[in-house]
Amino acid sequence: MVDKKPFEIARETLKQLTARKLAPTPANYQSVYSEVAGVPTLPPFPLDRLREIAQALPAKTPGQQRHRALLESAVGQMSWDGVRSALLAYAGFTPPAGAQEAPAPLASPVVAAAAVPGMSAPALTAEFFEQIARLLDYARPALGTDDERFNQQSQEVIAALRQPGADAVTVKRMLADFGHRLSFAAEEQVEVRAGLLKLLNLIFENIGELSLEDQWLRGQIESLKVASLPPLTLRRLDEVERLLRDVIFKQHEAKGRELQAHEEMRQMLAAFVTRLSQMTESTSTFHSKLDESARLIEQAKSLTDVAPVLKDVVGATRSMAQDTMSARDELRGMRERAQSTEAEIAKLHQELDRVSIQARHDSLTGALNRKGLDEALVRELSVVRRKETPLCMALLDIDNFKKINDKLGHATGDAALAHLASVTRDVMRPQDTLARYGGEEFVLLLPDTALDKGVEAMTRLQRELTKRFFMSGAEKVLITFSAGVAQLAPDESGPDAIKRADQAMYLAKRAGKNRVLAA
Repeated sequence: MVDKKPFEIARETLKQLTARKLAPTPANYQSVYSEVAGVPTLPPFPLDRLREIAQALPAKTPGQQRHRALLESAVGQMSWDGVRSALLAYAGFTPPAGAQEAPAPLASPVVAAAAVPGMSAPALTAEFFEQIARLLDYARPALGTDDERFNQQSQEVIAALRQPGADAVTVKRMLADFGHRLSFAAEEQVEVRAGLLKLLNLIFENIGELSLEDQWLRGQIESLKVASLPPLTLRRLDEVERLLRDVIFKQHEAKGRELQAHEEMRQMLAAFVTRLSQMTESTSTFHSKLDESARLIEQAKSLTDVAPVLKDVVGATRSMAQDTMSARDELRGMRERAQSTEAEIAKLHQELDRVSIQARHDSLTGALNRKGLDEALVRELSVVRRKETPLCMALLDIDNFKKINDKLGHATGDAALAHLASVTRDVMRPQDTLARYGGEEFVLLLPDTALDKGVEAMTRLQRELTKRFFMSGAEKVLITFSAGVAQLAPDESGPDAIKRADQAMYLAKRAGKNRVLAA
């Protein structure tokens, strides 16, 4: 049979449709066309139904979103192999060797060249493969070592990447398989971290509930809660560690002094009981001596007989007085030592209270931290609701702070933050509140201040910073900031107002920095 050309098959197909009086539908045309061409008739691709299935799949995690996108792309290209690979990847199965993968929605030219044998891909060099291998090596510790299969697969991929003359197609397939498992491992680590943080906060809350009487301990718990809130940073953890070490030392000293005070109190009570017993015995002996002396005096017939008895009475009375004075002096000394120890313990508790207050302050700048800001917001909002007075919130961010750190060092960057906080406290009113919001960001609460006055206050602070240079050694460093100011609206929460101020600050940055914009 001579092969017919496509236009001949199409013309014969139309003739057959007319002769058989069939409606010219796509299904009828495909059936007759396959019959005329002598090829098997394939069932129509259920495009709409597969799209419905793809849309119904959950996409709660990044991995699920990625796999569903691959499935939708395969459906759009009506590729059964792509649909199969995408569904297997979504279900967590590794596609078998040789199976075609779902086509990526936007394939790069390099990847497309590597996917087709025989096509050149000059970018896929041994150095490029080594960079990918190092990237995987660096990422492995962050993903844990519990999954043996994942560890084995990562080692196989790294070994394949570092193999001389590695085949690009084989490496691409292995990277695709590894990418599926990597997405699940990363999502699991995120969930584990979130679960540990929740567990840690539950422990903090439990300790706080068990220690309602110890205000200084509750301060530590609050600082730990703040430090464990995401996003976690090493700077915040280091600050809390230094704070807790100071508190632990002071509370250890306080506990030792309390134990010493308890021991001294126990000794004082024991001595008091002993002295009381001795005084009782001495008093009993004294009374017996008096009774005996009275009997002898009654029996005396002359003053000569009374004289020895009176001498004995005077001696017993003097001995009794000496014992009483000795007991009084001893008990007085014990009481003074107990009072001194009590005063020392009270001083230590005051120091612990001071350190606990520091748990609500940023140790670097002395401004309130996020926990202290939350408490100040609650306080200011209650005043605003009660008195119906305006409240402005300003959020400022130091301009080009990263350049200061990179050029002059992090120690200088920390000193610059402290300088800004110091100048701000000098300019602000006593009723204003300064809090460190994050990195180089600060929030100012300006009570009884309308929006235009709030903008003026921040502009005044900018001018003051231009007058008071920050000194890095002998070098003058000009510190500027961009700020956004928002006035609290009726029925608006404090965090929402700060968010509006943050958006205005971002616009000030975009407008050229060193600006103040109203939200």
